[in-house]
Amino acid sequence: MKTEGRNAVLELFKTQKTIEKVMLEKGAQGTLGKIFAEARRSNVRVQFVDRAVLDKESVTGRHQGVIAFTTSYEYAALEDMLRADGSSLIVLCDGVEDVHNLGSILRVAECAGADGVVIPAAKGASVTEAVIRISAGAAEHIKVAKVASVNRAVEELQKNGYWVYALEAGGESIYTKSLTGKVGLVVGGEDCGVHRLTREKCDGVLSIPLFGKVNSLNASVALGIAAYEVVRARQA
Repeated sequence: MKTEGRNAVLELFKTQKTIEKVMLEKGAQGTLGKIFAEARRSNVRVQFVDRAVLDKESVTGRHQGVIAFTTSYEYAALEDMLRADGSSLIVLCDGVEDVHNLGSILRVAECAGADGVVIPAAKGASVTEAVIRISAGAAEHIKVAKVASVNRAVEELQKNGYWVYALEAGGESIYTKSLTGKVGLVVGGEDCGVHRLTREKCDGVLSIPLFGKVNSLNASVALGIAAYEVVRARQA
């Protein structure tokens, strides 16, 4: 598994993941020098290479002079995210296929203090090197569960006292809903949104009012607005 980019690699050192080695561009300075210091402190092997070598190893094409090699990404179990009581937020992705959207969703969820993100085993993006980089390292700090069925995951949350809402057009305004307690937010795919059967499983549909000429928001942007409505409700 490769983690690319300066911020993503720095965040990686804050986790419990096993880093096999760090590949740094020769003449490392600035943030790269800080990464080198972290690697030395953590007894991680550092290999200095020409930029051409990093270009060849890079998956994203935006390595910023550093690539860290780790063991494969470890997914969490859905039950590890559930809380018996108190406030909680879990994000469910229903067919999010674009790695940029998934990376951004993980970043938003982690920043908003979510307990985890659920993704489908099929018909959706997985946590790859590109996703980790796009998430700016957030993927290393938040639990991600890969499930066989998003619908069954919705049911499992409901059994455990969660109110699960689909983020979709045509629903109740998110600004009129009380989002305290245990909440699940379902984000739909880029083309079709939340699937009909999944939407019907949810406890309701929440919409973000739009006042411009464009009729939809990017999935991660919509989640950001909704997730911070949950944060605001907790602090009210």
